[in-house]
Amino acid sequence: MLFHDADGLTVRGHLQFGLNAVSESNLFWDLAATTAPGSGFDPDTSWLEGYIKPGLSFEYQLDTGAVFYGKLSAVSSYTWGTDAFDTGDNGATTLEEAYLAIRGDLGTGLSYDLSLGPRELTLGTGMLIANGATSGFERGALKFGPRKAWERAAIGRLSYGNITGTAFYLDPNELPSTDGNNELAGLDLRYDDPRGGYLGITYVDVLNSDSPYPQAAPGGVGAPTVTPGAREGTQTLGIYGKTNPFEGALENWAFTGEVALQRNDRIDLEAWAGRVTASYTFANAPWTPNVTLGYQTFSGDDPDTSALERFDPLYYQGSPSAWATGSKSASTYINSNVNALTLAVQVKPTQQDTWTLRYAHIRANELNSPVQFGQTTRVNIDGNVITGVDDAHLADDLFLEYSRIINRNTFLTAGFSISFPGAGNDNIIGRKADPWTGGFVNVVFNF
Repeated sequence: MLFHDADGLTVRGHLQFGLNAVSESNLFWDLAATTAPGSGFDPDTSWLEGYIKPGLSFEYQLDTGAVFYGKLSAVSSYTWGTDAFDTGDNGATTLEEAYLAIRGDLGTGLSYDLSLGPRELTLGTGMLIANGATSGFERGALKFGPRKAWERAAIGRLSYGNITGTAFYLDPNELPSTDGNNELAGLDLRYDDPRGGYLGITYVDVLNSDSPYPQAAPGGVGAPTVTPGAREGTQTLGIYGKTNPFEGALENWAFTGEVALQRNDRIDLEAWAGRVTASYTFANAPWTPNVTLGYQTFSGDDPDTSALERFDPLYYQGSPSAWATGSKSASTYINSNVNALTLAVQVKPTQQDTWTLRYAHIRANELNSPVQFGQTTRVNIDGNVITGVDDAHLADDLFLEYSRIINRNTFLTAGFSISFPGAGNDNIIGRKADPWTGGFVNVVFNF
């Protein structure tokens, strides 16, 4: 929304809001009935959530040719009813973006972009640095997750041709109830080929953190050890890339690859993660079908070693189209001690309509080791305290999603998903667990 455009100054208004209706049945395969029978957790629930995000941005052309710009925005969100994490009828209003920045040219092909203040930042494909804020719980709007901006951010970019280097300092906008006082800094170097491919490398250093890490008990027998502040000092190096369009026999194919290594000498951490995908587009077929096959894996802690091998996914983009491990399972397992074989089939009957079917076969990398954060710690039939799972198969998830562009400002999305528990979950409750199902429909307005 253009408010002003004169004398080198442009001022725009921004407004986004949405409503989402969600229904879930047999949440988390009703594991709570076995692992936390006294909690009173209801595995069947429905709720409505909504948010509004108003904002104001400006750009001012300086006499030097540089552009001074900035943005101010906020998010107000609420959940009516009880959501999947047994929280509801609450919400909050928080500051979203509030940054000032300047960009310009240095000559000889060099350009710069410097900003200070809360804003969004995604690096690479969103494997490590993407989601700078947390929604849900006391803030409401769990599924929508409307907050994205980092609470504090200093970002500097220097570009030359198709190469961009980014230096950053970030403080995530965490929930007040679980604020880990995390601070991150690092570098990203990326080459974007004009034909569509890219290659990049990201380095992230956790400067400060109170966030704990769990570690498997020796031999996998006993409760996991939880070390407060273990994340501090964790360093991650990630490499990512995507191929350019091919010609000849590989025309319409695209391949991506990523790998990340983590180290923290203070706590003897050595972890790793990676993903590969292969995608084919039937460019001349009706509805332009696209098929993508992928495999992603995140190391877990080996209970037979004294070192810690559990991968810390940091602040990844957790949507099904990005780095979620499964559709339902992504609400249960973070990207640590899991792997998934994934398949996505997408068709577009019209330019406004998109149907996507996603499948994920999800497994644990390490048995008797924390999956998520060790919530499955329990006493087995022999009277031993154990954690994690004793069979690697966790679940098989199916997710059918429909998206409709109603007009240039209005977007509708609906979906149905079902998760069939694997033997790893069946063994926790001692019988074949029932599937977990759910659906949603939402409308988002963007001005």
